[in-house]
Amino acid sequence: MVMMTGSLAVRGTVVWLTPQQGGRVSGPPEPDYDYDYTATAYLPPRTAEDGQVGVALRRFAPGAWRTQAEGILVPAQGYRAQQVIPGCMVVITEGVRPVGLLTVEEMQALAPDGTPVTASAEEPPMQTLTSPPSAEPPYRHSTAASRWTSQHASDDAPPEPATV
Repeated sequence: MVMMTGSLAVRGTVVWLTPQQGGRVSGPPEPDYDYDYTATAYLPPRTAEDGQVGVALRRFAPGAWRTQAEGILVPAQGYRAQQVIPGCMVVITEGVRPVGLLTVEEMQALAPDGTPVTASAEEPPMQTLTSPPSAEPPYRHSTAASRWTSQHASDDAPPEPATV
């Protein structure tokens, strides 16, 4: 499990949305040996408006609607930290339009120079910051505490009645 407070290398499965689902009209992007596919993305429950990160993908099958890929997630300036764990979903967007879904299978924190961050058993993992830490607590969607620290629209919904 990694708290995304800096860039992350990720590996997982990408499913590209069809044009009928609102995805790319030209179909899945074609990988290029000289350039990576770059776009924007977000990790739900964030949205393209309040949690956008940059994404660069490579080593995916040309023309495949579902394929393995690897890439880098880079948080935007003024970001709020987000927890990235195996199995989490990254929504790939072009602008604010979703065009693909990346299911994270592996991730690795990256130092500012792009090298993987390794942690020894004695010390906690190093966190890299790309901007000054915020006075707000980091966003953690996998903990119950997020209900009180998040400013998400679902926080204002009335509680559902308990069932027995």
